[in-house]
Amino acid sequence: MAFPLDAIDLQILTLLQPDARLSNAALAKELGMAPSAVLERVRKLESKGIIQAYHTQVNPAAIDQKLLAYIFIKTSTSPGDTQPSQQLSQIPEIQELHIIAGEDCLLAKVRASDSLSLMTIMREKIGKVPGVLSTKTTIVLQTIKEQNHLVIPPSL
Repeated sequence: MAFPLDAIDLQILTLLQPDARLSNAALAKELGMAPSAVLERVRKLESKGIIQAYHTQVNPAAIDQKLLAYIFIKTSTSPGDTQPSQQLSQIPEIQELHIIAGEDCLLAKVRASDSLSLMTIMREKIGKVPGVLSTKTTIVLQTIKEQNHLVIPPSL
């Protein structure tokens, strides 16, 4: 669902996306606006669901989550049945879960400390979800770029 965004809204998103800790005063100064007006706009962006959350990005290696894997999951359920995906989305190690087109049904992004812990997640958690038929796993050797930032156009 699209929301009407003006140039100031887009500037706010552009400034906040890489640094959610940017103070309201700093944001107002950057935009040349009164802090109260900026705060009102940010609150509207939050209430409309355009700004969905503020995150702290943690270095995975710092908490022994060095292994990154993508797991293609095939289920026995029909395309409209969301039961397996709902259960899989509750597994904390699954960072992302996508319904995909093609031979497989789902794609999961998983972080683990090592291959043994990944195997445990796959056997004890993913493999025990009713409807999961098979998995194919790709282990990432090196990450060149990883970000969740969207490209925000200067105008819509």
